[in-house]
Parts: sequence; structure tokens; C-alpha cells
Amino acid sequence: MTALRFDPFRDFDRLAAEVFGTARTPSPMPMDCLRTGDQFVCRFDLPGIDADSLEVSAENNTLTVRAQRTRHDPEDSAYLVSERPSGTYSRQLVLGDGLAVEDIRAEYRDGVLTLTIPVAEQAKPRKIEIMRVGNASVGSHEGHKMISGETGTTNVGDRDTVSANSGS
Repeated sequence: MTALRFDPFRDFDRLAAEVFGTARTPSPMPMDCLRTGDQFVCRFDLPGIDADSLEVSAENNTLTVRAQRTRHDPEDSAYLVSERPSGTYSRQLVLGDGLAVEDIRAEYRDGVLTLTIPVAEQAKPRKIEIMRVGNASVGSHEGHKMISGETGTTNVGDRDTVSANSGS
């Protein structure tokens, strides 16, 4: 035996949409976002949208995804159940400074929009090389001028030693 549930709020929404000619406000598009290596991957569920209405834009580190789902029903039809929302969907993500916004890739397949957002080169972690000097003593700084407590300037080989009291 099949039973239909009566939901007065759903019916009220449907009645308001019919009377005022407005569609119900769609729920936000579900999203998953993960980091994998040097990129972020965001997936949005957008089944049944008009593929030509899909728009992805980035402005001032804000990424906007917009899509529309319209109904294509005969005029003389009457819904018995209407659970699939129609209308315009929009979602915004604020992107950090460490992302390469100009290199975002978008792909729509099987009702899922996938955005791949690479990490910017300047934000990638990198190892800083530490220079180690062989058997040089603390007082030996090849190629650099040294300040000592002596007076005057002394030329030793190819480097100058400048004293603190130089010029007196």
C-alpha cells in the first residue's frame, strides 16, 4: 500500500509560487573542497542544470559559481509532487592570496562541476639552503669588509679592513 504524505508547508510554497509566479528559493549547491598536493579541488553538485547557464567567475579573490535550472513542462500539466527545485543557484568562495586565481580550471561532467585551484608559486613551501663555510675562523670573512678596533685602513690581499676610528 502506497501512502502520500501531506506537508502543508510544501503545498503552501507551491501555491504561493503558482499565485505569485515565483519559484521556490533553491537550497545552496552542495560542495566538497579538498587539498591534494599543490592544488585545491572543489566539487559542486549541480544535476539537471542548463549547461549553457553555468558561469564561473573570479573577482577580487572572490570566486562565484552560478547556474540555472528551469522547468520544461507542458502548460496544461498539474504537479502532484514537486520536490525538484528550479531557479538560479549561486555560491561564492573567498580565496586566499596564496592561490593562482588566473590558473583555475573548470570542468562540468555528469552533473558535477569540478574546479581545480592551484597554489601560487610564491605560496608553495620551499627549502632554504644554508651555506656552510669550511674551516674559516670567526674573524675571517672573505670578501667582506671587517671593522676592528684598530685605527686606519689596512689592505690585506684583496680585502680592506676598516677600523672603527678610521679617518683620524
